[in-house]
This record gives sequence, structure tokens and C-alpha cells, in this order.
Amino acid sequence: MTLAYIGLGSNLEDPLAQVTRAFDDLSALPDTQLLERSAIYSSKPVGPAQPDFINAVALLDTQLAPLALLDALQAIEQAHQRVRIEHWGPRTLDLDLLLYGDLVIAHERLTVPHPYLTQRSFVLYPLADITPELHLPDGSQLSNWLHQCAPDGLTKLPSNPEC
Repeated sequence: MTLAYIGLGSNLEDPLAQVTRAFDDLSALPDTQLLERSAIYSSKPVGPAQPDFINAVALLDTQLAPLALLDALQAIEQAHQRVRIEHWGPRTLDLDLLLYGDLVIAHERLTVPHPYLTQRSFVLYPLADITPELHLPDGSQLSNWLHQCAPDGLTKLPSNPEC
């Protein structure tokens, strides 16, 4: 089994419900257990003008190989009617494989750690909710990256937010 961190994001078609259902979908993956879920956050979008995002991070314990896990994540996105029209554009659901154990992967379909992991508050702060003492594959500490990435536009939602 390998620990894998998944970033979740949505800003279309009831984003809070999309992320909540995605947690359920992740827990149903074969040979995988959902161990933890972060708090849910609202964040300002990166890229073109669009609605704010709902973001979170999930920690999985999985026997799926990295590309098999990526395929499963993309199948969940498709089940949520994800359409890839515009880079960094609005979406019903975005699932990013952030970390897969201590592996560094440079494949044409997959880069792990996620290339923007250390630059995005909407990833770093939810990661810290789950594993505040996390060390990245390069040996750096999550806490050091948090100090370098201000939570601008990031808001932790109440545990039972009103929809």
C-alpha cells in the first residue's frame, strides 16, 4: 500500500456538492482506502476570470500503481462531467495526484509531486490539515512551504457549511 495525496477542486454546478461526492467516489476506488480528508476551503481562481473554487485534499492508502490511480481519478472527473476546454479554466471537478509515496515521477501523463504543489495555498493548507509534519520527496518540509505561500483569498469553510 502507498500513501497518495489527492487535490480536489470545483467551481461549477454546486462545487461543494461536487467535492463532497468526489470524497465518496475516492472512498469507493478499488484496492484503496480513504484515510483522511482535509477541511474544505474557498479559494480565488488561478487563470481566467471565473467563479471561486471549493478545494480540499484527500489522503488515500492505495495498491493502485500511479498511472492506474491517475486513470481512476480521471474516470471520476468524467463521471462529474469534467470538460477540458480552457487551461486553468472553470470545471465541475478537478482531481490532481499531488504526491504518491516518496516517488518522483516524470511521465508524459503524470508529474509527481504535482508541479505547482509548493506554490498553491489551496493545496498547501489542506495538506497541512492532514499531515502538518509532511516531508516532500525532495526532503523539504511542508511547514517551510506554508511560510512562503500566503493564504491570499483562501478561506476555510465551517465543517458543516450552508449550501
